[in-house]
Amino acid sequence: MKYRISANPPVTTELGDSPEILVDFSGPDSGLLLERNGELLRAFEHIALKVLRLESEEHEKLSFDCMNFKALRSQELKMAAEVAAERVRKTGSPYQFAPMSARERRMLHLAMREHPDLRTESSGEAERRFVVVYPKDYKGAAPVAAPAMRRGRR
Repeated sequence: MKYRISANPPVTTELGDSPEILVDFSGPDSGLLLERNGELLRAFEHIALKVLRLESEEHEKLSFDCMNFKALRSQELKMAAEVAAERVRKTGSPYQFAPMSARERRMLHLAMREHPDLRTESSGEAERRFVVVYPKDYKGAAPVAAPAMRRGRR
């Protein structure tokens, strides 16, 4: 595995911020970092943030990436938000996303701001938090969280 560390790189993160430090991984083992939606890549980033003792408001200063994973994931989430918006409009029923990280939930909330006829809420607890998209004036019951999926080998 190879890595390149860049200070003040000319890139923006999936949230539109520009990190002060970018660690970009590459090499034949890149797939390992990206398995399970980049879980290992996010874990490395999380450990680095803890080691550097950065406050939560400073977390955007550091970004770990591999094979442009974060930009691709951002596009994927934006497309998923559009599909969810259309589904909610057609059915009038809430749409529940799978559990995801706080950063990805925030990306969905931001993407859904472009749809004034819809609203979003995060629900669930800890690693099982998820986003629900509602029609703006929805009054029905909130969706019940799906049971946690087992995290075994595939």
